[in-house]
Amino acid sequence: MKTIKLLTWLLLASTSAATLSACTDGFEELNVNPNQNPNVIPETLLAPALTDLVKRNMDRARRITNELMQVQVTRNEGDAIHRYVVRPAEADYMWNGWYTQLTDFRDLYRSAEAVNSPTFKAIARILEVWTVSLLTDTFGDVPYSQAIRGREGLLQPSFDKQEDIYKDLFTKLEEANELLKANTNLSADQSQLDPLYQGNAAKWRKFGNSLYLRLLLRVSNRTDAVANGMSPQDKLRDMVNTNAAAYPLISNNEESAIMRWTGTAPYQSPFATFRTADFSSFSSLSQFFVNNLNEWNDPRRAKWMTLYQGVYEGIPSGYDPITQGQPVGSTYPAALMTEPLLGNILNYGEVQLLLAEATARGWVSGNAQTYYEAGTTAGITLWGYTVPTGYFDNSDVKWEPTSTLDRQLEQIHLQKYYALFFTDFQQWFEYRRTGHPVLPRGAGVRNDGKMPARINYPVYVQSLNQQSYQAAIADQGPDDVNTKVWWQN
Repeated sequence: MKTIKLLTWLLLASTSAATLSACTDGFEELNVNPNQNPNVIPETLLAPALTDLVKRNMDRARRITNELMQVQVTRNEGDAIHRYVVRPAEADYMWNGWYTQLTDFRDLYRSAEAVNSPTFKAIARILEVWTVSLLTDTFGDVPYSQAIRGREGLLQPSFDKQEDIYKDLFTKLEEANELLKANTNLSADQSQLDPLYQGNAAKWRKFGNSLYLRLLLRVSNRTDAVANGMSPQDKLRDMVNTNAAAYPLISNNEESAIMRWTGTAPYQSPFATFRTADFSSFSSLSQFFVNNLNEWNDPRRAKWMTLYQGVYEGIPSGYDPITQGQPVGSTYPAALMTEPLLGNILNYGEVQLLLAEATARGWVSGNAQTYYEAGTTAGITLWGYTVPTGYFDNSDVKWEPTSTLDRQLEQIHLQKYYALFFTDFQQWFEYRRTGHPVLPRGAGVRNDGKMPARINYPVYVQSLNQQSYQAAIADQGPDDVNTKVWWQN
């Protein structure tokens, strides 16, 4: 049977461009990385895996998130993601890439154990949690505890429930926080191979805890004891109020987790090799995205879009090509193809807006307006601009302490929507969790006007890991875009 499965995989590999990478491209049925020595020193694993993951995430942000969340609108009628039409084949790229990097980050942890490096162990845990969170928030239940264990003979892994996955992710973030308490920076030689924080243990610790904050909010619709024996709400209070000193968070833009592309290989934006026409000529910015920025006189427009007939102008997302024709408006400027800040993973503005929501909901103590205004300000200053005079006096932006919670959440999440520009799937995840920001529905939207709640599993997983696949859909629900994941229910 193993021989048959291997031959099946090799046949699949011969017909799939995704298999050209050095690893198994995440296909957990095989779970073997033949080109990687599990005893390699950890610093040689970090940069290649991290840069590849960020590049893949940026590519999918452009293709999927920006379409679903009305950042951009494709004018190619062969693609209709902005109309909520997500083809089954879209699943493969994310699934394969994320499992590839999960393999690398677990190998990084084993390598760190072999050389007794607590700091590298913590870095590996943080990056593993980030990767798995993307997997489970996109698909729901996924192989986790038995994933990438082909060396042990586990070729058809079971799917773990999302609730159980999250419990373990929080355990690993607790481990990372403890490991980094010693504040042991990487050596000078090792630091040169850390493209995110140049070996600074304190910054890695803040990133891990800020990721913890993000994921606690992600599952905050649940009251289960999933975080170190606490509910998400209680753990938020523990981190932000009771034991804040034990859980330092990203505290300024400079500490943001951003893969700042230098333009020198391998630290090049994935769009740097695109033809300008391929990057910007087939899609326009959406009315929703552009109109808010116009209303606020937001300076980020200059970096995010071109002028169209002398003004910043968006087009309707989900437009009906028969009745509305094919509109044209502002597009991405060519400079975005090499923009360092598009490598965002988790920034300071997002952290402040997460705290604003937790405070507005009464889960932590503090001033929601202070957090909201700090997060909004950081979203602008990160891009090198100052906040325009009167920005917070605009009726859409101005914080009113007496307004309804729903109104406050809409303001918080609208600002976070812009803070998450080109950040993997985070805008979509947050919309699925909160329903904010409120997006208009175009005349040509399909899927009964419902925002997709997940991506389907890859078709090849359905056939080559059929028993586990069937068990997963029996537990979670039909394998389609409208089945909600655990934290949405």
